[in-house]
Amino acid sequence: MTRSETLIAQTEKYGAHNYKPLPVVIAEAEGCWVTDVDGKRYMDMLSAYSALNQGHRHPRIIAAMQQQLERVTLTSRAFYNDQLGNLCEDLVQLTGLDRVLPMNSGAEGVETALKAARKWGYEVKGVAPNQAEIIVFSGNFHGRTISIVSFSTEEQNRAGFGPLTPGFHVVPFGDAAAFEAAITPNTVGVLFEPIQGEGGVIMPPKGFLRDLREICTKHRVLMIADEIQVGLGRTGKMFCYQHEDVKPDMLILGKALGGGLYPVSAVVGIEEVMAVFRPGDHGSTFGGNPLACAVACESLRVLEDEKLAERAAEMGAYFCERLVAMNSPHVQEVRGMGLLIGVQIKKSAGLAKPYCYAMMGEGVLAKDTHEQVIRFAPPLVITKEELDWALERIERVLCGEALVKQAA
Repeated sequence: MTRSETLIAQTEKYGAHNYKPLPVVIAEAEGCWVTDVDGKRYMDMLSAYSALNQGHRHPRIIAAMQQQLERVTLTSRAFYNDQLGNLCEDLVQLTGLDRVLPMNSGAEGVETALKAARKWGYEVKGVAPNQAEIIVFSGNFHGRTISIVSFSTEEQNRAGFGPLTPGFHVVPFGDAAAFEAAITPNTVGVLFEPIQGEGGVIMPPKGFLRDLREICTKHRVLMIADEIQVGLGRTGKMFCYQHEDVKPDMLILGKALGGGLYPVSAVVGIEEVMAVFRPGDHGSTFGGNPLACAVACESLRVLEDEKLAERAAEMGAYFCERLVAMNSPHVQEVRGMGLLIGVQIKKSAGLAKPYCYAMMGEGVLAKDTHEQVIRFAPPLVITKEELDWALERIERVLCGEALVKQAA
């Protein structure tokens, strides 16, 4: 057995089978590149689901982490630390919102926003106790906690995990009229992804976010943007909602906030909402720890200093243009924004997974989602030369004839 095969067998024997990864065992990484335990080099076109916007092992973020490791890593929120204020101020200035509540994982960030919206509904809007409703959209993906899977429209996400949490109402994604029709006096918020990444890189109609903002303001409903996957430069602007020049009441961030080194998430919101939290209402032992805050602050500075949102816009437009120009007989549609791109494989050409396996053989790592979609989301530090290298190999797969028989 190769070293890779041995490690895969070990993981499968002792680990829970809640993932089905591509059979590559990564041992080293830098920038857009990873190397497996057998010495083969690949280009990372997934970026850990956008957690690596700044690339693997960005030297500035590593330096910030090493410097903090030598000072203090964890205090808990029983005490102040000298890094938390820096992160809160940076996020407030970057978003134009008022206050920050830091957590660790993206799902924790979503749970934090849900709790804030419900408490705001009872204490500020005047909804009757235990009657608050939050509207969500079909095809959503916000994490995997019990409450979050309770409003998923994917049967696998919910099956076997009941009883499910009540208080959520699902409407079709991109349908602002359906959203407004679903609002009741008990509606406290709407939770949405500006682009549904895990759902298959699904784009809403133009103007959808502006419509949401107007409807939320009209009915006094909180606009809660989950930008864990699409924020922090991924779509060509620092935040995806900026494409329509609107501002949410709460913004949920994660993934790239930790620069690919450390799990960091945060909810940034308006004063009226964030003020509902009082000591003891909510918290996390690791949330806002000094190591996380030092890493997150440098991660934000790298995004700004290196103009990675602008790079995502430029490279993403080029990437899409080249994918379309391939005119692959197996591709139904190319869609996306910035460096979040979905390639929809025709049903007649089989599933997307065999194409991902074939690209792995060519040295390009990407992952399928929703059976027919290949998602491309390389680190935002990718150069045109690196992208050309990948595109040459992607074209071999998407336009190759041999795979058609394999995929059929």
